[in-house]
Amino acid sequence: MGILSWLVIGLLAGALARFLLPGKQRMGCFATTAVGVLGGLLGGFLATLLGFGGISGFDLRSLAIATAGALLLLVVFGIGSGRRR
Repeated sequence: MGILSWLVIGLLAGALARFLLPGKQRMGCFATTAVGVLGGLLGGFLATLLGFGGISGFDLRSLAIATAGALLLLVVFGIGSGRRR
C-alpha cells in the first residue's frame, strides 16, 4: 500500500477505535491518525502471527484489522496513563 493509503486507513481506524472505546483521550487528528497507523501495523503483525493474514490493501478486512490494533493500543494507553482525573 502507498503512504496515502496508510494515512487514510490509519485515520479511519483511529477514528473508529476512538468511537468504539469512548473516553477522555485528548488526541487531535494527527494523534488519531498515528494511533490508527500504529494500530494497523500491530494488528497486521498479530493477524499474520495468528494465521489470519496481514493488511493487504484498502478493504474492509484490512480496516477491521487496523481498527482492532488501534483499539488494543488505546486500551494499553489507557492502562498506562493511570486514568488520571
